[in-house]
Amino acid sequence: MSEQEYRRNPSQAVMAQLIFWSRWLQAPLYLGLIVAQGVYVYQFMVELSHLISDTKTLNEIKIMLAVLGLIDVVMIANLLIMVIIGGYETFVSRLNLKEHPDQPEWLSHVNAATMKIKLAMALIGISSIHLLKTFINADKMSPETIKWQVIIHVTFLLSAIAMAYTDRIMTKTLIDAKSVKH
Repeated sequence: MSEQEYRRNPSQAVMAQLIFWSRWLQAPLYLGLIVAQGVYVYQFMVELSHLISDTKTLNEIKIMLAVLGLIDVVMIANLLIMVIIGGYETFVSRLNLKEHPDQPEWLSHVNAATMKIKLAMALIGISSIHLLKTFINADKMSPETIKWQVIIHVTFLLSAIAMAYTDRIMTKTLIDAKSVKH
């Protein structure tokens, strides 16, 4: 809306500013996810201390399951970081980290579509770890549980493929539309 249009319709200008400001209502949600990240750090440290203190009594399979549990916590923490940083940058406000040497490489080209695909890939990774733990413990799991875990994992895979394909179609459509204009 141009400045001239704002002067003619001040109520629309106020409404537009209110709607634009409302994005800040998400900031407490991202702060809550940072607290959840702290909970995962605590959980990781507890599990790591159990692994270290019980090392002499654990067999190889139990050590492998404990390490997979640690990897699972790390992958969920990575998912949280992607949502916190990428979501805040995409939906609330720029972080202005261009000069920061530790800026994540993926942040420079993040948008809602790439966030969805990255999140789907992270969920597939987490699901893979759970499935691996299930296969290692297959003798202690019911066939029904194993079947449903595989079905859920395949559903995650198919969903990610569908999202990536949809994003590809949309990106190609946008590129084609821009090339027609020029």
